[in-house]
Formats: sequence, C-alpha cells, structure tokens
Amino acid sequence: MNTKKILLIEDNPEMRENTAEILELANYDVVTATNGKEGVKMAHSLNPDLIICDIMMPELDGYGVLHLLSKEEETSNIPFIFLTAKAEKNDYRKGMTMGADDYLTKPYDDVELLSAVEVRLKKSERLKAEFNRTGEGLDQFIQEARSVDALNKLTQEKKVKSFRKKETVYTEGSYPTGIFFLLEGKVKAYRANEYGKEFITDLYKKGDFFGYVDLLQGTPYQDTAVALEESEVAVIPKEDFFTLLQGSREVSGKFIKMLSNEIKEREERLLQLAYNSVRKRVAEALIMLATRYQADKTKPFSMAITREDIASLVGTATETVIRTLSDFKEEALVEMKGSLITIINYDKLLRMRN
Repeated sequence: MNTKKILLIEDNPEMRENTAEILELANYDVVTATNGKEGVKMAHSLNPDLIICDIMMPELDGYGVLHLLSKEEETSNIPFIFLTAKAEKNDYRKGMTMGADDYLTKPYDDVELLSAVEVRLKKSERLKAEFNRTGEGLDQFIQEARSVDALNKLTQEKKVKSFRKKETVYTEGSYPTGIFFLLEGKVKAYRANEYGKEFITDLYKKGDFFGYVDLLQGTPYQDTAVALEESEVAVIPKEDFFTLLQGSREVSGKFIKMLSNEIKEREERLLQLAYNSVRKRVAEALIMLATRYQADKTKPFSMAITREDIASLVGTATETVIRTLSDFKEEALVEMKGSLITIINYDKLLRMRN
C-alpha cells in the first residue's frame, strides 16, 4: 500500500510535534515545516498528497501559503486543510472562499484530525481518477465535486438536449450560459471568416466537455458548435459550473488541465497549417479523426464526413481535398464510398512526408 505523504506547516513546536506524532501513528509519512515560506518550498519539492497548514504564522500566514500554491499548476490540486485557534465565522468563510478543502479549529482530538485527513485523501483520489465519460460518469463527477466542499446547490437534474445532424449547439458571438457535455454523437466547432469560409477549431466526441473556454474568459463564443451527426448534449448552467470551480481546487484543476491541452493542440495545428504540405495536412486530418472517434482499435477506422468539413480541418479548398483524397485512394491509403471514408493504411498516413 502506498503511504500517503502529508506536509504539516505549523510554527508552534508543541502543536507541530503532537500533530505529526498522531499522523505518523496512523501510518502517514509526515514532513514538517516551521513557517509558511519553508512550507511553500517544501510543497514544490515534495509534492505531498495533502497539506495541513496553520493560519496564524509570522512572515507568511496560511492564507498566503494557500494563495501561492493555488497559483501553480503542480500544487493547485493538493488537498489543503487549515488549522487555527480562532473559531470565528469570518476566518472560516475566508479560507473556504480561497479554496481550502477543510478547516480544523484548535484544540482538536485525534479522531477529528484523522477523520478530516482520511476524508480529504479519499475524495481527492476519486477526483483524480478519470471518470467514465458517460452520463453516469458526469453524474459521478458532479457528485464528487459537490461532496468535496459540501456544496449544497448544484443542478439536481441536468438538462439534456438532442441535436439533429447539422443542427447548431451554440453560435459564434452569442454569450455562454453554461457548458456542454457530449453524451452521444459527434460535434464540430468552427470559425468563419468574412466570406463565410469555415475553419474547424475542434472536434468533440462522447465524453467531452466543451464551450467552457469562452465562459471562463467572460467573452462571447469565438466559434460555432454544430452536430456532425445526431447527438445528445447535457447542459450545466454557468452558475453551477462556477460553483464547482470556486468550491474545489481539484475540480478547477481538471478544467485547467483540459484547457492547457486544448491550447497546446490548437498551437500544434496552427504550426501544421503554416509549414506542412496539403497532402500531409489531409493525412493529419484523417489521423486526427481516427484518434478522436475510433471506438474499436482492432478494425479499420471509418467515418462519414463531408469533403467540406475535411477542407475546414485542413484549411484549404474543397476541390483540393477531393483531389488529394482521390490520390490517397489510388495509393491504397483509403477507401471511399459516398461520404464514408475508411482508412486502410494508417501507418503510411501517419508517416506521410511533407
């Protein structure tokens, strides 16, 4: 069994030693820091599973420690428990608003301390685990997020909308009222220039959240989302979404990572558009479709998609895509039947020269 590492930040020697002893007797690996500055450094170097931190400390108090650690991606998701001798409601509210996971008021007994630690670690582990990307998984994710900070108001019945093929989920320029979770189907997001030319910015599959980037930025949608086939989408109202983010650093960390990955993928695609030939870009578009939507890895990937949509992925004219796909068919890289494209030589497409 992997021993959990706990960082204890406490300037009072007696309190520090007593608390560490209780935790060590419960088989936790305890590392101690005597002040806030030392604690921040140790949190970065040790990456503990949980942090217990006193509030009232010289130089850097507990609020300052939490603020600094919350700004860094590698430490922002570590469960954080405050210790304080003050039982004032204002202190409690301030700590929880900043993202603390729990709050223990001194003096506390052994059972109270160990119970708080155990609950925090268990909930952190469940949130770190990849939830099933299904409707049940979404329910589980929301339920875990709600339980992390005893959030009392989250959507009790998520609204599910059905979209026909080519039906719009949201439109560029409109303001977000929530985020979306794709329960079934496929969705594309695209931007259009002044001449109506489309460029696909993203593709979403079952189990993906989407539409949250602009909501986080507080701006109108920068693209339009349209169903590529019959789809079912769950809608989480923005008030509930922000409650999730503000109430739990674990939940906000999940979206930060998704946001980081999304930005990285878009940057890579822009580089490909700038430097790669049309042949290579078409090949990369097919590989991208397979990566996103192939359910059975043992069978050749097939998908019905318009040549216009592929052109929007590649950033070129539809006629050019048609010619390139015809070349791929002659080279036995793909098979085509109407809008259905089947990849029959994945490796060669993947290694396509520029």
